[in-house]
Amino acid sequence: MIFLKKDDSNGGTNVELLTLISEGNSLAIVQVKLHNMHQFRNCIFNTVFIDIETVSQKRDWEDLSPSMKNLWSHKTNSISRYQDLNLTLDLEKNLYHKKAAIYAEFGKIICISIGMFYRRNGEVELYRKSFCGDSEQDLLEDFLKLVAQEFNDSNRFYFCGHNIREFDVPYICRRALVNGLKLPSTLQISGKKSWQLQHFLDTLQLWKFGDYKHYTSLSLMCELFDIASPKDKMDGAQVGTTYYDEEDLDKIRLYCEQDVKAVAYLFAKMIGREDIEKSVTRPVEIRNLEKVTTAIAS
Repeated sequence: MIFLKKDDSNGGTNVELLTLISEGNSLAIVQVKLHNMHQFRNCIFNTVFIDIETVSQKRDWEDLSPSMKNLWSHKTNSISRYQDLNLTLDLEKNLYHKKAAIYAEFGKIICISIGMFYRRNGEVELYRKSFCGDSEQDLLEDFLKLVAQEFNDSNRFYFCGHNIREFDVPYICRRALVNGLKLPSTLQISGKKSWQLQHFLDTLQLWKFGDYKHYTSLSLMCELFDIASPKDKMDGAQVGTTYYDEEDLDKIRLYCEQDVKAVAYLFAKMIGREDIEKSVTRPVEIRNLEKVTTAIAS
């Protein structure tokens, strides 16, 4: 059962969502505060934009261990039934190349890029930082260290991405656990309800307007909102080939950072902050971890 409580006392309309839930044999009221538009528009300077790039754990299906081949067979069996495909060994191998990277159980992260708008000397800059490399454990450790040190307050900072709730964040959390890494409190979200995850802003969810069957790609969103597409020179389907065949991590890093830039401008336009894109003087790349924590988290 859901109740709405309206408060106009502070010059804007705040709406409190009161949800009646059961806890054992008793009932509890959970309070969720939905900010007025002015507050929501200003949160853009406390928002960390994020994107990840993933590849299959092994280059080819043939490189998998016997047990992982068997487990992938079970996975592809469910995929083939859903897509009404006749499962064969060749199809299993083909699906491994096409699909393994999107599953945290069969893929790995090779790049995490973040970005944040920052005011300095009256100008707006888009700060970027990437964690990229062959060692998933090392890049995750560095990323989680940054989150724990600078962005671990869910009442102050937001994380934003396109499909971040169903892909990027769960993938990061799962791979962190596989690598034996501790999650900072802001990412300890397993089992939590949607109203406990308000620090995750998802441009895909914002665009759905309650239509949960609807999926719109970042490329299409960029076209609709007149934002330069990050997919012009490369798209997600090419990341595996670029990594394993071309061995070009820098190209993947640049692509990931372009995704972050696109999401940042998209979010700004979706909340009525078109002025942000026009105000950005330059994108700033900071690779030194100490410098980025000082610059974008102050």
